[in-house]
Amino acid sequence: MEQKIGFIGLGNMGNAILQGILLSNIVPGSQLYVYDHHPEKGQRLNQEYAVNNLNSEREVARESDIVFIAVKPNVIVDVLNDIQKELKKNTIVISIAAGVTIKTIAKSVGYEQKIIRVMPNTPALVNAAMCSITPNTEVTDDELTIVQSLLNCIGETEVVPEYLIDAVVGASGSSPAFVFMFIEAIADGAVKGGLSRKQAYKFAAQTVLGSAKLLLKTGKHPGELKDMVCSPAGTTIEGVQVLEEKGFRAAVIDAVEATIKKSKDLSEK
Repeated sequence: MEQKIGFIGLGNMGNAILQGILLSNIVPGSQLYVYDHHPEKGQRLNQEYAVNNLNSEREVARESDIVFIAVKPNVIVDVLNDIQKELKKNTIVISIAAGVTIKTIAKSVGYEQKIIRVMPNTPALVNAAMCSITPNTEVTDDELTIVQSLLNCIGETEVVPEYLIDAVVGASGSSPAFVFMFIEAIADGAVKGGLSRKQAYKFAAQTVLGSAKLLLKTGKHPGELKDMVCSPAGTTIEGVQVLEEKGFRAAVIDAVEATIKKSKDLSEK
């Protein structure tokens, strides 16, 4: 890949994407340009991978063919306004800020600029992310493929229209928190049954990981896979009945719906 890739912001998500790209060897460190208001972050990357650590966000925008804006939603407009004059016509601006629409970004950098919204999730920290990719009409199919190849370094990607991004927030952006709560609850039950806390977390987490892999690999309906575990008059169906009585599915649906509503509210603001 010949493009120069820039990163403005090296927080958890920005750094995760950058590290995934570096470890994949799809782009050498010499083609990466970074800036963070904590200069020691860029200095470490320069020392370890020969990444270009620059002195300002404007310098990153000036050098980059593709620039990831990995800052908090409450400051992204200020950053975009600051770098707007440094962007080349064909530079692809990628935002990972939740609730910030393509229209909002375009107001700062221009409606003819190439813009992509990306919604990653925290499993990016272990290269197991699920990312949505939403380009504006200025982005070509070839350019979209390049961006996908970059983001595939940290997990899986799907291209979605912007009106579905709020649903993506519910499905993958916020839902890791729900999964962690589920793992914690399973572990609590196992501890109550006698397992050590350390073993309980390992059993619960590996079971969630394995179950997800089974679903993705087989392509079977989750209900069918659930039925495979439920032997007649067995232990599992007893637990399933309790979850149904307690409104497990309805609670999860309500939680996802709440995140979608909040995401829409943030976008409107």
